[in-house]
Amino acid sequence: MDKTIIARWREWSGNCTERLILKENREGIHAESVIISKDSDNPFAARYEIICDPEWRVRSAGVEILGEDRKIELTGDGKGNWSDMSGDRDELRGAIDIDISATPFTNTLPIRRLKLGNEQSADIVTVYIHLPGLSITTDPQRYTFLEAGRLYRFESLDSDFARDIEVDADGLVLTYPGLFRRII
Repeated sequence: MDKTIIARWREWSGNCTERLILKENREGIHAESVIISKDSDNPFAARYEIICDPEWRVRSAGVEILGEDRKIELTGDGKGNWSDMSGDRDELRGAIDIDISATPFTNTLPIRRLKLGNEQSADIVTVYIHLPGLSITTDPQRYTFLEAGRLYRFESLDSDFARDIEVDADGLVLTYPGLFRRII
């Protein structure tokens, strides 16, 4: 079954918007997006592309700052091993998902991959990419399934940050309180 979804989000403050095209078929998942931030302290435009296998494990991710010669290209094996053009990225070992700071879409990756049942939770580690700086770290997180096809709790395991995220039937964020809301 081939499926294409177009989604748009606005940051809670209104300073950032995103347009995503998500394609899913039996070969896998392809997400392509542009983010435009008009934050007066640090405006930027970025583009990312994420390719997942049919089980929603990230196989490749590319992030670039538009108008600049800065980008990241990572390849994953779906088992927690990562590499880039310079070789293996051992410091990212164990991370399956990508989390890009300026988008709610990357919450969909573990939501779809984990397939949690009612009130189940899972601790994960993500490859965290901060925009616009393009710094890369790992980030321990927890997802808890609260209500079927509707609500997940996100928790950062190295801070006290937590939010109940409302999602649609495809696992795409509708409302991420204080951070993002879907407008299309």
